[in-house]
This record gives sequence, C-alpha cells and structure tokens, in this order.
Amino acid sequence: MLKWNDVLRYAREGNPAPDRKVTKTDAEWRAQLSPAEYQVTRQAATERAFSSAMCSAFEPGIYSCRCCDSLLFDSTEKFESHTGWPSFTQPIAPNAIAYHADDSYGMVRVETVCNTCDAHLGHVFSDGPAPSGLRYCMNAVALKKAAKAEPA
Repeated sequence: MLKWNDVLRYAREGNPAPDRKVTKTDAEWRAQLSPAEYQVTRQAATERAFSSAMCSAFEPGIYSCRCCDSLLFDSTEKFESHTGWPSFTQPIAPNAIAYHADDSYGMVRVETVCNTCDAHLGHVFSDGPAPSGLRYCMNAVALKKAAKAEPA
C-alpha cells in the first residue's frame, strides 16, 4: 500500500518503471481525443468540479486511462470525497501512476499522470481516508471504465 511518504519520494527521486510506454505525436492525440479530453490529458487542464456523473458512480469495475487504456484504479478504492472529482485511495499497481511536484497557482501539490503515456490525470493529496491517507483526485474525463475487470 502506497502512503504519502512514498508519493513524495517518487515525486522527488523518480517514478517506478511502467510495464510499457505509449508515445504518440500531438496530432495523433488530437485525432484520438475529444477537445475536453485533449485539454485535460495532454495540456494538464482541470475539468469543472461536479461536471461528471462518475463522481457518484460506485459500480464494481476497473478504471483505465482514457488515452492508452492502461489500468489505473479499481472501484473498490473509490470513495465519496465531496470534492467534485472522482477520488481513489490507491492505484491498481504501484507503477500505474507517475508523480510530479506541482507548484502552479501558488500551491504545492503532487500531479498524477499515467505512467504509460504521461496523460495528466489530476493530483494526489494526503487528506484521504485510512489506512493509506491518500486521495487521488482525478479528472473524470481522463478515465474510462475498462472493458474487462482484470488487471493486465
């Protein structure tokens, strides 16, 4: 189980190696994604709070990256954070997410990206529920329910 100190260490010292890497040109990403998906995942935008039904959906399943289909989160780790974005306590695997220090907008945060394709997902905070204390605050537009509920 990842804890806040693990996240900070990855953000400072480097992330675990992904199982695979997906690289595409900007034109390929634009052709694949809707304008909103592109803005969030490729330009690190943030969707409007409470703009997605995914916030209040708690059906069993696995969430994958909108861009590359890498498995990111299991619905058993999803919780109601009342923040307006889907929130999880743990990624599906320690190397599913990469972490980067983010000091934009006068705040100190940790950005989360897909470790496979570098898609911006959201941020992780240390104010989540026990036992991990983590809150992965994700942009719903960056995620999709995986076709199969099986890890790769």
